[in-house]
Amino acid sequence: MSTALVTDLTIFVLALLVGIEVIGKVPATLHTPLMSAANSIHGIVLVGALLIGLTAHTPVGYILAFVAAFFAAANVVGGYVVTGRMLKMFRRKAPARPAAQAQLNGQSQDRPQEVHR
Repeated sequence: MSTALVTDLTIFVLALLVGIEVIGKVPATLHTPLMSAANSIHGIVLVGALLIGLTAHTPVGYILAFVAAFFAAANVVGGYVVTGRMLKMFRRKAPARPAAQAQLNGQSQDRPQEVHR
C-alpha cells in the first residue's frame, strides 16, 4: 500500500466518524429540517464523484466513480423527496366546500337531504 492511499483512507475514516458523531447528536425534531441543508452537501459530493470519473484512467476507477455518482444522485433526489413531503405537512388544508354550503343553507349533514322532484 502506498502512503497516499493510507493517508486517503485515514481521512475517509476520520470524516466518517466525525459525520456519525455529528448526526448522532442531532435531535429527531431537527433532523428532517436539516435535510434541506444536506441536499447542497450531497450536490457537492455528486460534483466530486463526476470529477473523479473525469480523472479515472482504469476500469476500476470508472466503476468506483459510477457507484459514487449513483449514490450521490440518490441522496440528492431522496433528500428533496423527504423535504417535499415534510413541507406538505405544514400546508393549510382547504375548507370542505359541501359542509360549508350545507351549513349556510341551514341543512345538517347528519340527516339525508330531501330530494324534490
